[in-house]
Amino acid sequence: MSATPSASTWPASAFTSALIAAIVGFGGTVALIIGMGQRLGGTSAQIGSSVTALCIGIGLAGAVLSWRLRMPIVLAWSTPGAALVASATVAGYADALGAFALAGALMSLLGLVPALGRLAARIPTPIASAMLAGVLLPFCLALFRSVQHEMWLALPALLVFIGARQRLPTYALLLALLAVVVLVLAHGDAPPAPAALHLGALQATLPTFDPRTLIGLGVPLFLVTLASQNLPGFAVLRSAGFDAPPQPILLVTGLASVLLAPFGAHSVNLAAITAAICTGDDAHPDRRQRWKVGLVYAALYGALALFSVPLVALFLALPAGAIATIAGLALIAPLTGALHSMLSIADEREAAALTFIATASGISLFGIGSAFWGLVVGFAALGARRLLQRRRARGTRMAPATIAP
Repeated sequence: MSATPSASTWPASAFTSALIAAIVGFGGTVALIIGMGQRLGGTSAQIGSSVTALCIGIGLAGAVLSWRLRMPIVLAWSTPGAALVASATVAGYADALGAFALAGALMSLLGLVPALGRLAARIPTPIASAMLAGVLLPFCLALFRSVQHEMWLALPALLVFIGARQRLPTYALLLALLAVVVLVLAHGDAPPAPAALHLGALQATLPTFDPRTLIGLGVPLFLVTLASQNLPGFAVLRSAGFDAPPQPILLVTGLASVLLAPFGAHSVNLAAITAAICTGDDAHPDRRQRWKVGLVYAALYGALALFSVPLVALFLALPAGAIATIAGLALIAPLTGALHSMLSIADEREAAALTFIATASGISLFGIGSAFWGLVVGFAALGARRLLQRRRARGTRMAPATIAP
């Protein structure tokens, strides 16, 4: 007798796990996407288009990959990448879109050319992590400046986050977000109710390809997304027992990023933290059927795309301190992981520290932002150290042996 669809193939846990992952991923970090759009000078319509495009990319690309690979391929936007974009020196919104397209194209190349993927895998982890930590640090510092200037809002949210991390770490960010909303409502700063319900909409802007922005933002965005999202995402899949092929995943997510860049999407990539919610035994007891959780997750992001405009309007109406608080809390965990990786190899700590300091300084030379110069300084320091080590080793081999009397 042929198997028929039953509760065992679509258990309730598949829907609840996907729902929790979508709420945590979207609600916890959408404020950072909105802040990114504001820093780039985007209009409300352009910011709404960014969120809509990202949700569409996550939903469509995730559904295609989950269906084709029969694995729970859970996608997300790059939270560290959004922080990088928000901290970059960019002449205009269209220039940033060109950098988004370049980062997506470079990711697709990794999927098309395996040799490039192997080369990217050789990028020293401490250097990439140090650049990421330097990008994230100012946002986490802004959290504590919010405590100083808007203590009524930032301090309780921080305390809720600290307490929840001890008991419910997966939901800590979501609980802190709820605390911010409650505090804003209690303070009388509630945003006005919309006069009409507007569904998600896409607004295209023709990208421009400024060489300085491509170098200073596009290349670092590609590296940050690779190091902080895609590589950890593959690790999560492997730990859950899925041998996910990198080529099709990088190719599809990279192409999605390129196609959606004119609408404001900065990166579509593998999820890491939220992926763990959808790939374990709790999501679906049958690992062979667990790819269906990826389909449910993708469908939920399709629904979020429909209602992205009112959600963006809600966040835009919050006090500025609320956005800074939520963004700072969302980046504490990525900053912690980046600092740990930055210092993981003793011989490379000095080069990593130089990368971190240069990136966090916010320096801009020749119109190119600090993330790129942090990489330059780090690679130069690491290269000089390795060159000196090779010369010392060569001198030791060539030294004449000492003859005992």
